[in-house]
Amino acid sequence: MLAYEVYSFDNTNGYELIGVLPERRKVATRITRESVLNWGKKLLGDNANGKSILFKQVEIDKNTGRIVWVNTAFRKPLEIA
Repeated sequence: MLAYEVYSFDNTNGYELIGVLPERRKVATRITRESVLNWGKKLLGDNANGKSILFKQVEIDKNTGRIVWVNTAFRKPLEIA
């Protein structure tokens, strides 16, 4: 199962894991960078000031729940004003 690990970053705290978003959309054209980052912004809420949001794709084994593949290249951060 495809999922996304979403992180926030600021100079004080560094990288912080916000959460893991499992991909549930069936239509691949609806999966965009912005749609994943919007989810991260919703989770951060009022704590978003001055932070960047980054994500990486991971593959989760459906039987064990363990991450079996990681795309280690972070996406370009999205600055939140």
